[in-house]
Amino acid sequence: MHCDIYKFLKHDDMYIYIARPDYPNDTDEIKDWLGVLPKDFRAGLGRSKFVMHLDLATTPTLARVDKEEVLAKLASQGYFVQLPPQDVMRRQAELRARESQDSIYNT
Repeated sequence: MHCDIYKFLKHDDMYIYIARPDYPNDTDEIKDWLGVLPKDFRAGLGRSKFVMHLDLATTPTLARVDKEEVLAKLASQGYFVQLPPQDVMRRQAELRARESQDSIYNT
């Protein structure tokens, strides 16, 4: 299974894998590969940036996610969302809370 990986400027350390089951025979026309994402979800992501193309058949392991889980999601829904590790998410939430609190009391 081939896939393209995208990241989003509004969401640090979040990556979305988009299935490309017909690669390389699907490159004749320009296509909105992110069109497989639910519209509401996609709207909240902001601007995307292509990271890389990956052939999962020749990739033994992935750094932060289980390869079999990625393959299953790509096959069933056409995409996989890789969220940041919990410690990163917690740190980001704490920072946002602190910034919000500072803006309330420093005005």
